[in-house]
Amino acid sequence: MRQVNQHKSKLFKFSTVKSLHKWLSLLVFIQLLIWLGTGLFFNLMDHNKARGNYNKQAVVVQEINNQRLLNPNLIIAMSHVPVSEVTLVQRLGHPYYLLTHEKGLYSHFKSDYSLLDAYTGTELIVDSNVASQLAQASYKGVGDISSVVILEPPIADMLKEKNTVWQINFLDDLETSVYVDASSGRLVGHSNEDKRFVDFFFMLHFMDYPFLGKGSVGSFNNGQITFFALLTLAFCLTGFIWVIELLRKGHYKFGL
Repeated sequence: MRQVNQHKSKLFKFSTVKSLHKWLSLLVFIQLLIWLGTGLFFNLMDHNKARGNYNKQAVVVQEINNQRLLNPNLIIAMSHVPVSEVTLVQRLGHPYYLLTHEKGLYSHFKSDYSLLDAYTGTELIVDSNVASQLAQASYKGVGDISSVVILEPPIADMLKEKNTVWQINFLDDLETSVYVDASSGRLVGHSNEDKRFVDFFFMLHFMDYPFLGKGSVGSFNNGQITFFALLTLAFCLTGFIWVIELLRKGHYKFGL
């Protein structure tokens, strides 16, 4: 009787392994199919449209009068916040000192800046009016500005961006949106309907699903990928156990 119970227990365990393997195979197959489909789409798509830069133009750089530039040390002394770096930049064709108070490793990482007029030392606040002018300077389309909104991350069109930005929306056929960093006046980028369509496939490809709670990150560096890797590992292990069991029962025969 004891041997019968042990045999039934082994059959139950092996049956559980087989059932788990079959369900895992379905989940792994679905995601692999999504990867193949989206990978094919990325190879066939129009890469120029995917960048969202159809209405983007280069910002005109004006000549700077070096004789009028204030001493950067004076600019640092005028700041009430510690400054780690001073850079001469242009905004709307005018020179400004970009004061770095906090700087991320990359431009889209969390940072803190302020802008001071390089000729007068007057601070430039990147408000909705300045942001609109900066966006207009980078826009070559024919649409008018329909709205200006300040956004905190996560930002749907710019998932990697970790800074507060102004979103300037234009009335054109592509529903162009221009994003400007709220502290530095940096042009974060352009987006439109073409880019948003491609971003949907990137979301599927990266398993970067925003509805899972923590929001998207715009890359493979997310919890969903880790979880899928564990599922795939479990799929391989259950398959390995199944093969071992079939070998033990003599279902595989090897011959010359």
